Amino acid sequence: MTIVSGASGFDAFFSTVTPLLPIPVFAVALPAIYLLFRSTWQQLDREAHETRAEALGKLDLRPLVALALAAVILTMQEYYGGRAFYEREVRALLLSYEGSHPGRLQLLKYDELYSFGWWAGTRIFGYVAVPFPLWKLLFRKDSLLDFGLRSRGFLRHWWIYAVALVVVVPLTFLVSRQPEFNTYYPFYKTSSRSWFDLLLWEAMYFAQFFALELYFRGFWLGALKRSFGSGAIFAMAVPYCMIHYGKPYLEAMGAIIAGIFLGSLSMKTRSIYHGFLVHITVAGLMDALALAHRNALPKVFWPPG
Repeated sequence: MTIVSGASGFDAFFSTVTPLLPIPVFAVALPAIYLLFRSTWQQLDREAHETRAEALGKLDLRPLVALALAAVILTMQEYYGGRAFYEREVRALLLSYEGSHPGRLQLLKYDELYSFGWWAGTRIFGYVAVPFPLWKLLFRKDSLLDFGLRSRGFLRHWWIYAVALVVVVPLTFLVSRQPEFNTYYPFYKTSSRSWFDLLLWEAMYFAQFFALELYFRGFWLGALKRSFGSGAIFAMAVPYCMIHYGKPYLEAMGAIIAGIFLGSLSMKTRSIYHGFLVHITVAGLMDALALAHRNALPKVFWPPG
C-alpha cells in the first residue's frame, strides 16, 4: 500500500485544479485592483477627454506611432532577440573571434551566459534605445520624464509596494513548489555552478526587467494615455501577457493581473520604480526558491576552472 505524504497529496491536488485556479483569483484580484485604482483610472479618463476636446479636429499620430512601433519591436525580438538566433548566428561570430583570440571570451565556459546576454541585451535595446529617442525626435514637445521616469513622491507610495509584497510573496512560495516552476527557473541553468554565475545572471535579468518596465509601464502608457485614458493600461496588459507565452501557465495568466496592477500603479505614482521593485523581488525570490528546492544553490563564489 502506497502512502502519499501531505505535501505530495497537496501538489497532486494543486496540479489538478491548476487550469481553473485563475478564475477565483481573477474574481478576487480584479475588484480589489478596481477599488484601489478607481480614482486613478477616472483621472486618466478625464485628462484624455480634456486633451481630445482641446485637439478637436486635429489628428494625433501618437497611437499610430506607438502601436506600430510596438508591433515592430516585439516581432523583431521574437525572431532575432532569442537564444535560438544566438545559437544559429551569433555564436559563430564569437567562435571566430575566440579562434583568433584564444581564451579571451572563454566561450566554452560561458556559452550559456553569453546567450542570455544576447537575450537581455536585445530586450534592453528594443525596449529603451529604439522607442525613446525616436519618440523624442518625432514629438519634440513631449517630456520623456513623463514616461515613468519621475521619482518625486516615491516614498509617499511605499505602502502600495508593501501591500503588493504581502500578496505576491506567499504566492511565490506556493507556486515555487510546483514542478513546472521548480524546473523552469532560473532560466540560466548553470547559475548553480557558482555565486559569480548566479549574481551575473541576476544582474542581467534585473536589467532587462527595468527595460521591460520602462517600456510597458513607461513608454506605452506615456504615449497612449492622452488618447486612450485608462484604456491604455488594459491595452498594454494584452501584449504584456503574450510575451509570457511559453512560460508556465499560471505565470502567463498572472501576467494579466500583473499588467493591470503594475500599469495602474505606474499611473498613480507617475513612475515605474515601485513596479520595477515588485518585479525584481518576485523574480529574484523565484530563482532562489527554485534553486533551494533542488538543493542547487551555489557552494563556491568563482566557477571551477
